[in-house]
Amino acid sequence: MSWEKTYERWIQHEALEHSLKTALEGIKDNRTALEDCFYKNLEFGTGGMRGEIGPGTNRMNTYTVRKASLGLANYIIEQGEKAQKRGVVIAYDSRHQSPEFAMEAAKTLASNGVQAYVFESLRPTPELSFAVRYLKAYSGIVITASHNPPEYNGYKVYGPDGGQLPPKEADEVIQKVNAVEDELLIEVKTEDELRSSGLIEVIGDEIDQAYMKQLTKISLNRDVIQEMHDLSIVFTPLHGTANVPVREGLKQLGFTNVTVVSEQEQPDPNFSTVKSPNPEEHAAFELAIQYGKENDAEILMATDPDADRVGIAVKNNDGEYEILTGNQTGALMLEYILSQREEKGSLCSKGIVFKTIVTSELGRIIAEAYRITCEDTLTGFKFIGEKIKQYEKSGEHSFLFGYEESYGSLIGDFVRDKDAVQTCLMGAEMAAYYKKQGKTLYDALTDVYEKYGYYKEGLESLTLKGKSGAEQIVNLLSGFRADMPLEINGQKLAVTEDYQASIRYTIEADTSEDIHLPKSNVLKYKLSDGSWFCVRPSGTEPKIKFYFGVHAASNEKAVQALASLKQAVMDLVHERMQKVAQ
Repeated sequence: MSWEKTYERWIQHEALEHSLKTALEGIKDNRTALEDCFYKNLEFGTGGMRGEIGPGTNRMNTYTVRKASLGLANYIIEQGEKAQKRGVVIAYDSRHQSPEFAMEAAKTLASNGVQAYVFESLRPTPELSFAVRYLKAYSGIVITASHNPPEYNGYKVYGPDGGQLPPKEADEVIQKVNAVEDELLIEVKTEDELRSSGLIEVIGDEIDQAYMKQLTKISLNRDVIQEMHDLSIVFTPLHGTANVPVREGLKQLGFTNVTVVSEQEQPDPNFSTVKSPNPEEHAAFELAIQYGKENDAEILMATDPDADRVGIAVKNNDGEYEILTGNQTGALMLEYILSQREEKGSLCSKGIVFKTIVTSELGRIIAEAYRITCEDTLTGFKFIGEKIKQYEKSGEHSFLFGYEESYGSLIGDFVRDKDAVQTCLMGAEMAAYYKKQGKTLYDALTDVYEKYGYYKEGLESLTLKGKSGAEQIVNLLSGFRADMPLEINGQKLAVTEDYQASIRYTIEADTSEDIHLPKSNVLKYKLSDGSWFCVRPSGTEPKIKFYFGVHAASNEKAVQALASLKQAVMDLVHERMQKVAQ
């Protein structure tokens, strides 16, 4: 069916809400806007779905949420009656329509005989992961668009272990979602009727308390916290879900000097004090830095709206606040966790650390220094969650830490997704530990670099929206696969890794080997000096991303090498985009 006919079907459907119909009618003379709404369905992929809120098959709205939920319901029904009774836990963040989308998901599931547990109010994504495990549910849903702009929302699905669905199960759900032919014809019962029948149950305080009890167990030095309890901490939830759990967690650990950025404390779907609610972007820290200077804070922490990512800022040698990268925060935490466990005699020889293929190689070097295995996964924390489950079952390894460069990490495996609440608690503990030694976290990071070498990483993204943007992304990836220069930035190309073909090719030796990871549309290139770059399309945003990593003997040399590598690769990218445009 053409997108024009799909539009006509939507505009004529009598059940379509007045607000959606009005929105459609308002853009009916704008062909480009209509095409973007209807040229394809909002893709339900291995990470769920994410898109702008609005009318149309390519937008987040009541009908696309019902379609996704009916697909999930049909998948669960196929697993049997026990799976239906175990049910689905549903959480949501502070975005526009999040509570409404959560209830639409619950009503769709319950109307098809699948038990639904819905949080009474907004909760962090990691608590949803915990709740699935705590309630022994069969699945979980979180309504969130993470750190995307205010016009976005999303829908992520979790499995029985509390992790995002791995590829095999995700593919089965995707098939069920795609089999729903007409989202406009999905019928659901009323919320009151379903709550009266017990098929929708509202949850809250019991889960909160159980989650908090587990959070306080990750601490490695409670005695240090008691001694340094007045450490000055500034925290901002960036209008999201982390305000209550982070503050309560810090309080229960014993920290007594926590200042919250009041302008960003309350949930706000417009994220009105920031351009983007993304702790990866330095502008998100502007208010926190002001508060830090006023309170002489040792550490600043900012979480994204669904509280699975956290950014940390610390004072540098000039007394100015410097925002750490996700790679730097991860390296600091890994060194702290492994060194403290070794000191206390609790570092298991079967321990394992996980990082993604685009995360700094510094993590591997640190792990190996403590004789701990470090294993790479594909980008996306669901792959780390899948590995935790695998080794938990086999007993081959014991999980110690997992992280990715995009500001996500996990310390305690009672959650199976990245957890910004855990990271905030551990970040504050690290700051207290090093302050007792007369050091800042910046000093501690310098010590890591001096010990292991200077590793620097970078990221460049191109946002390419709509149908034409999607085509550009495909063309760029095809171009890299078909025609890759044998020299980049003055260095010979040494190794190519194509994760879609699952092949690693070493150029000088002219040898190939299999990559034992799930297939993914990702390309990685390693150069003769040990530097590398990686190309991958975002799974949740209309972007293509370019990751870079270098290693040098000094900070200055590493900074120069990173800048040079970025310039060389991005010049090649823009040159190829211009050729296609011509």
